[in-house]
Amino acid sequence: MMMTMGKNNNSIPRRTITNAIHNNTKPKKRIGWILLGIFVLVVVTIYIFLLSKIFQQHNQDSNSYVITPPIIDTTVSKDSKNNIPLREEQQSLLYRYEDWKQWATQLASLPAEEILTILRTQDPFGVRTFEEKLLQMESDQQAILQLEDIRTLFPCPKEERITLPDQRNHILAQKYRDGIDPSKQQQQQSDDNFVFLFFQHLRKAGGTNFCGLAEHNLLKVQVPEYYCMPDYYWDMKRRCAGCLLAYPNTEISSRMRKDNHRVLGNEWDNFDSRFLDLPAVFATSFRRPLDRALSQFRFECIEDRGCKIKEVEVWWEKRKDLTNVYLWTFAKTPVRKMSIGTSKEDAKQRQMAMEKALDTVVKFNLVLVMEWLAYAPDHSRDVLGFQDMTTMTERIRPHINQASRKDGQEHNQLGAAGIAKASWTPESYLSKEQYKIMSEHLALDEILTDAARRMFLERIVCDDMSEKNFLT
Repeated sequence: MMMTMGKNNNSIPRRTITNAIHNNTKPKKRIGWILLGIFVLVVVTIYIFLLSKIFQQHNQDSNSYVITPPIIDTTVSKDSKNNIPLREEQQSLLYRYEDWKQWATQLASLPAEEILTILRTQDPFGVRTFEEKLLQMESDQQAILQLEDIRTLFPCPKEERITLPDQRNHILAQKYRDGIDPSKQQQQQSDDNFVFLFFQHLRKAGGTNFCGLAEHNLLKVQVPEYYCMPDYYWDMKRRCAGCLLAYPNTEISSRMRKDNHRVLGNEWDNFDSRFLDLPAVFATSFRRPLDRALSQFRFECIEDRGCKIKEVEVWWEKRKDLTNVYLWTFAKTPVRKMSIGTSKEDAKQRQMAMEKALDTVVKFNLVLVMEWLAYAPDHSRDVLGFQDMTTMTERIRPHINQASRKDGQEHNQLGAAGIAKASWTPESYLSKEQYKIMSEHLALDEILTDAARRMFLERIVCDDMSEKNFLT
């Protein structure tokens, strides 16, 4: 007899046990996956953090603010592959204009605060250290120095010059000198030989002084009546002086020849590169940008020449057109937005503008420095053929009848120290906050001014930069 086993109420079926075991381990697996996910997330976060630090450090290293000229390896004199001695012109050991321009444009891409720090601490153009020594020597001797003294402070660089290769038009300069030479004027009647002096007037940077220089050395009929700006009478409806962008080159040339004017000033308009195609020699004069700006405020507002604002902070906020006005003048491009912008495109635009401005200024036959005019007579005589250089040491102030300034500086007997004595000092006159604001708004002008100053120094201390050296 077969026996059938009945269900035991106290027993648990196998499937039930299996399901219980599965259900019991499910929460543990879920917790494990969660913990694993957290661990992976932490690892990835740390990895990304470390990568960002490495990338940031790389950027800092690649954008290190060092603009000083590189150390030149003068020992490299052979082709390393073939061990063949290189010809002298193949040895690119010394730096010239393109190198200086590259450093200047690299500098222009940086934020204004960094630009000012580099110019102050590194002095990449070598002109700030020179000026410190110049002022000290002038003060010690209480006199304008001799050229040999200048050469002890700034010896002629043999090759590493911003002015090499020379880009001035010496043929037109020779024609200009011949055209104002009484003994040669009879030979200068044809249109091909008619050359005039184009002066780009940067306000409060010695422009009136330069016009006085022309008046002392040209015939009265050769000098336009209104501050060396003939266009004041060209359009009697417009009546704008120093506004030459309105006229094509052909009209400028024909009017100058017709009136026999030998000097032309451009003050209110910027310098168009097409002007370089005129039959002219080109001159301009720079001044320390912040000093120039403060002098304009003093001249126009404090001395009541059309301006009623007496607070420099209010005046500067309204004069956005004066932001990097030198760069605006020679690059002929809007600069306000790019000057204060922080984007990569702004940095690129600053570089392009600086490059264009430098390419223009280096072609000027005469690049003067207002603070150093006392050391410009021989150089100016060499380029222009002028003989009477007394105005180089005189303090000529336009519209002096409107606001006489008796500061004992009508005649400069101390060179750069004399200019400093007659000027307001921005560090003393401006608050720290305003000094910072205006300095940063003029940071690009500081680069261009330092470059122009180096051009001036190289041309006065190096004998091979004289006109006779290029024409023999």
